Amino acid sequence: MKISDDIHNYYEKLVDQHFATLKLEESYDAEFIADLVCVVLNQLPTRYIRHEVDMAFYLPESERFEMESNVKVAIAKALEFMKEHTQSVNE
Repeated sequence: MKISDDIHNYYEKLVDQHFATLKLEESYDAEFIADLVCVVLNQLPTRYIRHEVDMAFYLPESERFEMESNVKVAIAKALEFMKEHTQSVNE
């Protein structure tokens, strides 16, 4: 078993989905997005899984809603942080 192949953090998928919804890749370059992903994920707890179906079947709706809300808040905070720090570096 290789951890990188078999196990992943479910929050990564949620972050990726929300990035796509916000169409962030249309507004920012790959370097900014990579840094943004790190800042977002560092704000969130880890939730390791092996199979997506496990989360779909066993995760209560209330917990799923809370996780999605946490992702939205983390992205908003990270965008603010990145914009402030990118701006000060570019000046």
